[in-house]
Amino acid sequence: MIRACVFDLDGTLANTLESMSSVANRILAELGLETLPADNFRYYSGEGADMLVRRCLIDAGDKDLTHYEEMRKIYRERFDEDPLYKVVPYPGIPEMLREMKKRGIYTAVCSNKPHEAAVKVIASLFGDSFDLVIGQSDRIRRKPAPDAPLKAAETFGVRPGECMYAGDTRTDMLTGKAAGMYTVGVLWGFRDREELESSGADTVVNSPEELLELSIRD
Repeated sequence: MIRACVFDLDGTLANTLESMSSVANRILAELGLETLPADNFRYYSGEGADMLVRRCLIDAGDKDLTHYEEMRKIYRERFDEDPLYKVVPYPGIPEMLREMKKRGIYTAVCSNKPHEAAVKVIASLFGDSFDLVIGQSDRIRRKPAPDAPLKAAETFGVRPGECMYAGDTRTDMLTGKAAGMYTVGVLWGFRDREELESSGADTVVNSPEELLELSIRD
């Protein structure tokens, strides 16, 4: 029986592709570097902002990461100022969360997005739908380390085996499996079925409705 659901944020609960690409490309242009197709950011994301910046710079022509510290600082500052820039929830997510809450299922967000930004995004898009939000900080290891989902399980007083972990990338699948949770890959996000299944997903779903069905089955 599933007693808690733990979710990734970017590419799982909210579509942040245009948000990330717009901000990063604006900075790249300011640095005199090549801008990049928005679709590239499907593969730059998933392992935190610092890794995204590294991947952007390399593909934009800065192979030696000469501008890394400068771009890293500006990227974080811009998202601190407006973490909701061009961010929208995926269709069906708010309804799914309301039904989980109605059924007494605990819900948490575990994201590699900086903690304060993650809290702001979730509060703005989903109100009080989540019982706990854990973003990246110095106090907890970044995914795929299982620290954040395990902290959520401990907070809720449930066993990891009673939790479902949902995400859209290889990093998420590795995180969920490392935490000992039932791990679900979602296909409306940034990566494809092959990546999710080869990374250990217990199952893969096409819609929030399917995810809800998994969470309430006996």
